[in-house]
Amino acid sequence: MNANKKKFLNEAKKVAFDLQHRKTIKFNISKYHESVEKGLPKYSDLELARERASAIKTDVINNLHKYLLEFEENFSKVGGKLFWADDSSQAITKVKEILKEKDTDLIVKSKSMTTEEINFNSEIEKLGIEVLETDLGEFIVQQAGEPPYHIVTPAMHKSKEDVAELYHEKFNTPENSSPKYLTEYTRNLLREKFTKAKVGITGANFLIADTGAVALTENEGNILMTMSFPETHIVIAGIEKFLPSINDLSLFWQLLSHKGTGQSLSAFNSIITGACKNNETNGPKEMYVILLDNGRSKLFNMPKQKEVLKCIRCGACLNNCPIYHNIGGYTYNSTYSGPIGSVITPFFKGFEKFGHLSFACTLCGKCTEVCPVKINLTDLLLYNRNEAVKTTKKPFLEKNFINIYMNFVLSRKKMDFFGKGLKNFGMSFVAKKLWGKQRRFPKFKP
Repeated sequence: MNANKKKFLNEAKKVAFDLQHRKTIKFNISKYHESVEKGLPKYSDLELARERASAIKTDVINNLHKYLLEFEENFSKVGGKLFWADDSSQAITKVKEILKEKDTDLIVKSKSMTTEEINFNSEIEKLGIEVLETDLGEFIVQQAGEPPYHIVTPAMHKSKEDVAELYHEKFNTPENSSPKYLTEYTRNLLREKFTKAKVGITGANFLIADTGAVALTENEGNILMTMSFPETHIVIAGIEKFLPSINDLSLFWQLLSHKGTGQSLSAFNSIITGACKNNETNGPKEMYVILLDNGRSKLFNMPKQKEVLKCIRCGACLNNCPIYHNIGGYTYNSTYSGPIGSVITPFFKGFEKFGHLSFACTLCGKCTEVCPVKINLTDLLLYNRNEAVKTTKKPFLEKNFINIYMNFVLSRKKMDFFGKGLKNFGMSFVAKKLWGKQRRFPKFKP
């Protein structure tokens, strides 16, 4: 058993029986479900909206090369500078080159799972540059020294009491401060940083091919300040983030907000078409987009699994996954958790190390049912399992156990030869540990 799988099983066992953790997650996700239900009436036909979104993203995946080149051409026309990065190392190297040129000691950064994927903060902080998360949830987990717990809700695992205690330790705020007080405190702290930073880093919710634009959606306004106050704006985005036309945003922004947070529409939505022009007073003087592959081409070349590149990172599959509810986000030990993480992580980090995540699923189908772009995550997990079996080495016993077991149980003569007592003893000896202590081991009938 590889170290990652062993760690996963140990953490899952530990977290699943942490009653306080279960209570916090149950409460926080229940609020999400309430909001989603309230938002349903705005759709006269939600299924039709999902079908349309799925068709658009399928077209993007099937014609990705075309949209990459179209975006590059149109983004360059509006004065943007585009770079291609095969992996995290190339992306970090390019950012370092830009930062060296700008001579900055402070970066403000909006929420971005793509930057988490390439370990952006830790790599840039090695240069002695402060990297400050400006999304409230990201700011909280950064102060706690933790990665995001959830794709959309980074601090989902923390109660308001946890946050109050953290702020008291870090900033000496009054004990048991209210969420309103702590939010105001964070707002004042960040506002000063926005005005001092020379460089702002964001991800991209969508890249618009026909206009060369970057589309960003948020609820706090921190992205607006991250990309408009500093003189330089750097976008780091995966190569799958495209929409063909700016007209597609009306559909995707609503689906993303509804499935992501239960809102009709996020509070702030920005369409950025390059740096500020000569007749404009606000905005960065320079804008860069770094398009990241980092394993996505592997997925693109898989006939079945490439469907997962349609994902718009709404987090709905996590919020509805019974496994995620019980073992939490950190147990996956990867940037992306839940069903979506279980599908893509083995391609990003290797099946040898993370193939086990594809088995962290009950195949209940809930993730497929709620996906706004109709990704069949359940089937993709099964394809991944097949891939894991073919590409990873198995211990001799594990590899041969099923064949031995089938040879035994399919023979009435062999089954009867050992008698009920020996059969139960033998199976208990071989499989009881796999079955777990929490469940009663089944007995063979006479």
